[in-house]
Amino acid sequence: MKLTKALLCATALTASAGAAGAVDLEVTHWWTSGGEAAAVAEFAKAFNERTEHNWVDGAIAGSGGTARPIMISRITGGDPMGATQFNHGRQAEELVEAGLMLDLTDVAEENNWREVIRPASLLDACTIDGKIYCVPVNIHSWQWMWLSHKAYEDAGLEVPTNWDEFVETAPKLREAGKVPLAMGGQAWQKSGAFGVMTVAIAGLDAWLAVNRDKDAEAAAGPEYAKVFQAAAQAREFAKGTNVQDWNQATNMVITGEAGAQIMGDWAQGEFQVAGQVAGEDYSCLPGLGVNEVIDTAGDAFYFPKQDDPEIEAAQKELAALMVDPEVQVAFNLKKGSLPVRGDVDLAAANDCMKKGLAILEAGGTMPSGDMLITPDTQGQIEDLMTEFWSTEMSAEDAQARYAEIIADAD
Repeated sequence: MKLTKALLCATALTASAGAAGAVDLEVTHWWTSGGEAAAVAEFAKAFNERTEHNWVDGAIAGSGGTARPIMISRITGGDPMGATQFNHGRQAEELVEAGLMLDLTDVAEENNWREVIRPASLLDACTIDGKIYCVPVNIHSWQWMWLSHKAYEDAGLEVPTNWDEFVETAPKLREAGKVPLAMGGQAWQKSGAFGVMTVAIAGLDAWLAVNRDKDAEAAAGPEYAKVFQAAAQAREFAKGTNVQDWNQATNMVITGEAGAQIMGDWAQGEFQVAGQVAGEDYSCLPGLGVNEVIDTAGDAFYFPKQDDPEIEAAQKELAALMVDPEVQVAFNLKKGSLPVRGDVDLAAANDCMKKGLAILEAGGTMPSGDMLITPDTQGQIEDLMTEFWSTEMSAEDAQARYAEIIADAD
């Protein structure tokens, strides 16, 4: 994305002042599933009740891949919102470099973000040239597998405790009329599941060699060959899913129609909305039960520059509020994610959240792909995964194509 000189100068009022000092602040995001909507409502509630301002919800249906181009187009086209969601990492990098995002360094310093936000990589991902441009609001990890107790009970099987056991049970699940692995039709779901299998099966060192070091030889090597073979198995297990959205696939696990799903911990919000209890109705396997490590990905909010001091003041109030201890607890308990603060009370956390917290406290973390891979490279990988999952492309051919993408990655 190249920004023209005219667009760099574009600013507009998208939040209007009502009574003196009060602002209607439009906040765009892609949180529209049941669990996501319940979580973002906690931000809106806090903003409306604890400030004189008003949250104007700008939810965009679909995934981040659908929402981000719309958000970017509005910002670069002179119609910026008051605040907008992106993921931690490089998604808003060019917007920041173009001077279109508000510098939040003063808010971060006043509220001691460097001392309370952990791991430090979250705030580092918001920092460009020493200045902080976004607010990390949660720690989301892709490295989870969710298993339906009902599906396994119906099939007369024990619930697996790792990937190998899942592979062994998959044919019997199929015989019992269950879809072994629920997989939605969107490209990011397939690419994300592949990333989870990579860390679990090839190991973190191999994943870092490819994603951080852009080592094409490692991508073409024997460890990654095991991952592509596992992905080919998973492709067979997923046949019969016939849903598009990730939360529809999660619902198949909730209802016992499917045995399992590889999905980030945001899936927990859907289990919670459905009234299911971790450890009783469903199980969770960090690292597929093989390599218990979680990535420190997540969501962050950026604040497009506005030509109005009252709007800017409201933006900074919201930025500070999102890291408030009480708000962090309320939001993350409903989102299924972990808080970015290490000093909050999570006594109400369920079994799966406690697993994630224990891994985090033990230092079992890894960077997210969003922090290491550009959107362009990520798009190429998603295109490959879409083709791989929807055709009979061999594991060997897919690996060769993947290594070519890594060889050209920046």
